[in-house]
Amino acid sequence: MREIVFDTETTGLSPADGHRLVEIGCVELINRVETGRTFHAYFNPNRSMPSEAEAVHGLSSIFLSDKPFFADGVADLLDFVGDAPLVAHNASFDFTFLNAELVLCGRDGINLARMVDTLAIARQKHPGAKHSLDALCSRYGIDRSHRVKHGALLDAQLLAQLYVELTGGRQIGLSLRSEPAAILSSDARSVPSQERSAARPVRPPRPHTASAEEILRHQAFVSKLVDPIWESAGPPG
Repeated sequence: MREIVFDTETTGLSPADGHRLVEIGCVELINRVETGRTFHAYFNPNRSMPSEAEAVHGLSSIFLSDKPFFADGVADLLDFVGDAPLVAHNASFDFTFLNAELVLCGRDGINLARMVDTLAIARQKHPGAKHSLDALCSRYGIDRSHRVKHGALLDAQLLAQLYVELTGGRQIGLSLRSEPAAILSSDARSVPSQERSAARPVRPPRPHTASAEEILRHQAFVSKLVDPIWESAGPPG
C-alpha cells in the first residue's frame, strides 16, 4: 500500500484571508515503510510574509522571492502524490491550503476521502494528552533534536515515523509470510482463527532422539577428550 505523508508551511492560518502555501514536503511510504523517495518544494506566495509566520518557519519574503509559483511546480507535485492516501497532522489545515492552491491554478482539489489525519488518530489513542507533533515525538521516542524551526520536509519525515507508531509500531511490517504484512484480505479476516488453523496441513512431528549411529559417533568423540571438565569438577554437591 502506497501512502504519502506530507506537511505544509504557509503565510498564515487561512486561504480565505489571502494567505498562501509557501513550502510542501512529502515522504513516500510503502506498507508503512519509508522508501527514501521524497518531494520538497518552496513556492513564491506573491505576497509579503507576516513576521508571525516567519518566526515559525523562518521563510522570509526575500528567500522566497526567486522561488517558482505554485502553478509552476504543481505538475511535479501531483505526479509524485499520484492517487495515494495523504497523511498529515491536523490534516484539514494542510488540505485546505493545498486545495486552495490547486483551485487557484485551475486544477481540481484533492478528494477529502484521501485524507488521513494523525491528529485525530492521536486524540483517539491518547485522550487527554498533548497531541502536538513535538509532544507525540517525545511520547514515542522519536528524535526531533534537529528540529529548530518548522520545516515541511523535516516535519513530514518526523510525522512518517510517528504515523507508523500510531498505527502499530515498527513491527507492523514483520511477517514470516511471503506476502507483505496487511494483510489478510477482508474475506480472510472474517474467517474465525480456528477455521483458518484447521485448514492448514498437519505435518508429522520431527524425530528428536539420537539414532544408534549418532550415539556411537558421540561416544567416540567424547573418548578423545583430554581431561574433560566433568571429571575434574567432582560430584555435584
